[in-house]
Amino acid sequence: MILIALVLTGGIAVAKTKQAKKTAAKPQTEQVIYTGEIAKKVIGYSGNTPLNITIKGGKIVKIEALPNKETPQYFKRAATKVFAQYEGLTVQQAVNLKPDVATGATYSSEALIKNIQMGLKQVK
Repeated sequence: MILIALVLTGGIAVAKTKQAKKTAAKPQTEQVIYTGEIAKKVIGYSGNTPLNITIKGGKIVKIEALPNKETPQYFKRAATKVFAQYEGLTVQQAVNLKPDVATGATYSSEALIKNIQMGLKQVK
């Protein structure tokens, strides 16, 4: 690619050409961390709360709750509140985060937070 720039020199436009450097775009790798095994001892109100945490370009792009035995209405409240605090953060920001729990769904919230923290320790 060649770039042409017009530069004013003493009121006269002078064309300058310059070879542009082509930089290859780094493909952003995606890593999905399954917390079911690494956090199997983490218990919410009614049992394990496994997750898939998707990391792309060093940021958390998605956290997905997997089948569990939590009460759906309380678990949904917890997941919505907790996940929103993490998604979009870099891994380092997320590791340092002190998230809030969802009122009325404290056990589920705390289990989700612990799952996320344990999962983030697996990021490569």
